[in-house]
Amino acid sequence: MSEHPAKRRRLSEGHDPPSGVGAASGSGRGPAASLDRPISPPPRKKATRQQREEPDEREERVLIPSPFHLTTIRGLPAECNLGAVSLQDLLGDPLILECWQFNYLHDINFLMSHFDEDVRSTVKVHVVHGFWKREDPNRAALEQDATGFKNVELHTAYMPEMFGTHHSKMMILFRNDDTAQVIIHTANMISKDWTNMTNAVWSTPMLPLSKTENEDFTIGSGHKFKSDLLSYLRAYNTKRSVCRPLVDSLARYDFSAVQGTLIASIPGRHAVETDPRETRWGWAALKQAMRVIPVQPGKAEVVVQVSSIATLGGSDSWIQRTLFDSLSSSAKSSSRPDFKVVFPDFSEIRRSLDGYASGGSIHTKIQSAQQAKQLQYMRPIFCHWANDAEMGAKLAEGLEVRDAGRKRAAPHIKTYIRYGEKSIDWALLTSANLSKQAWGEAASSSQQIRVASWEIGVLVWPELLADNAKMIGTFKTDSPSPAELEGDCPLIGLRIPYNLPLQPYGNEEVPWVATMAHTEPDWMGKTWEGW
Repeated sequence: MSEHPAKRRRLSEGHDPPSGVGAASGSGRGPAASLDRPISPPPRKKATRQQREEPDEREERVLIPSPFHLTTIRGLPAECNLGAVSLQDLLGDPLILECWQFNYLHDINFLMSHFDEDVRSTVKVHVVHGFWKREDPNRAALEQDATGFKNVELHTAYMPEMFGTHHSKMMILFRNDDTAQVIIHTANMISKDWTNMTNAVWSTPMLPLSKTENEDFTIGSGHKFKSDLLSYLRAYNTKRSVCRPLVDSLARYDFSAVQGTLIASIPGRHAVETDPRETRWGWAALKQAMRVIPVQPGKAEVVVQVSSIATLGGSDSWIQRTLFDSLSSSAKSSSRPDFKVVFPDFSEIRRSLDGYASGGSIHTKIQSAQQAKQLQYMRPIFCHWANDAEMGAKLAEGLEVRDAGRKRAAPHIKTYIRYGEKSIDWALLTSANLSKQAWGEAASSSQQIRVASWEIGVLVWPELLADNAKMIGTFKTDSPSPAELEGDCPLIGLRIPYNLPLQPYGNEEVPWVATMAHTEPDWMGKTWEGW
């Protein structure tokens, strides 16, 4: 489902910001309620008196920070932005020689302002977009803005599917010290997404030039990541040369230090089963990767958190049998996990830092008969972004709330995380929302899937980052605490963007719908007219 630039709205004066903005937000406890404790993370155990008094003579535990990083939020205090990254952090290096930008929406002036001023006029910038219609006003705006920079070149992606979008969000950087870097993220290249919307970033280390060729196609290996990324980039060249120079340049670099599996989508029809060395797309790629990931025994929960939900059908056939079945796969047979979908309602948008204006980037529909049926099977698994909704299910009395520090920064991030009973089994950061366009239709009789959009993401799991490691959620920090999980195994943090435990929707609650009007003023005194 495509995103739309937000309507401009003036902010009236004399209104206080939503609770927790511009100051420490305290414990973040929601109202008392009756909701079972979530599977992960487990409640922190207090050290025994003996543990407190006796020095620990064991080797220091290996602690690994989160592979995903939240983006900075302007309207939040410093304590909520620990470890967060800004666009300036990513693009402000004066060593950058060349930059390839892949996205849905681009503001070229905004993009260029974040390069170091000493190289702003010389860095070669390539902007890849999906506005293929010459009369498209978005394309016209890009072309107009690009005329102000001699070093900016526009490229139109191959768009064979009518309802597809170029939704991938990625940067590829080349530096004058002969290193390259791939950055996969969730933000459009516009000011709004990098200011007060929750987004996240994953990046490779600095990649050196390759000295030897590695032929390891194991899922999770750096060479497999490189192979899949080059396959993705080559797909742009189906009708004309778009990324051929990029492919030629990137092929020269060593990806052996990369710790992640590329999960991407390209438009077209693709085989569900292929040679293991070949790249799979959409949910087929997801299913293939899941089959090699070990998961904990016992109960598990997959939390799907997105910023857009398309029309999926009047029954839950596609979401259950295609997407959720893919997400349920694992290296060993295990019971099917429970599923929850995190998506904000209108009250969360109304109380967010940008008020209703933030809702212009968050989409679903419930108005048609088919969409109303979809709401009926989705509502039981819907959970709030901020677990303090007045009409939501009540949280259990005295339950500790893990505050992620983002409940008032409306979500544009997309995450898919499997929580086991004690730790996290895997996590996916991606541009892909909950839609058939992004993940692909159900398999046809000829075992092919049809994908409409360009998407890209990265999947990580504990053993990919360290042998015998465990992964736990971290809140307001990227670094895990050794006290969070017993044992001496390496401990990996995963920066969680939403508060836990999750708060399910109430029986009558509905998700935010940008096309519907809302007359109750937001905290800035503004109402929403709908699209």
